[in-house]
Amino acid sequence: MIRIANTQLWVHDQDEALEFYTRKLGFEVRMDVTIDELGDFRWLTVGPAGQDDFAIVLMAIPGAPIMDADTAEQVRTVMSKGFAGTVFLTTEDCQASYEELRARGVEFTEPPSERPYGIDSGFRDPSGNSLRLTQVRELAT
Repeated sequence: MIRIANTQLWVHDQDEALEFYTRKLGFEVRMDVTIDELGDFRWLTVGPAGQDDFAIVLMAIPGAPIMDADTAEQVRTVMSKGFAGTVFLTTEDCQASYEELRARGVEFTEPPSERPYGIDSGFRDPSGNSLRLTQVRELAT
């Protein structure tokens, strides 16, 4: 069986991203390893508490020879606009989770609002990556 284990987000600063995902979102550090042989490459993953089989890789934008300067700048530009990908988070009570995250300093771009599928809100991480916080309503079949 094939399962999803990780997904990756580009980040401007791994320490800043780590602070955001752990202190503000309450995620756990899964791995934080620096590999000297790969030019001090840092493999940094976080994930929601209680969901041990999944993690988000907080990946620094690499330089040459992995990524040329023009490509790295394109990634930064797309990321800063919130279009480098989206992480979808679910909660049983979107309004309560929204209030809790705001109290921790998360700045929302969209407050909770009713949608056909449930209650949905949006925010970004310090690198500009888009995150959605949703309370999904069971749809009639």
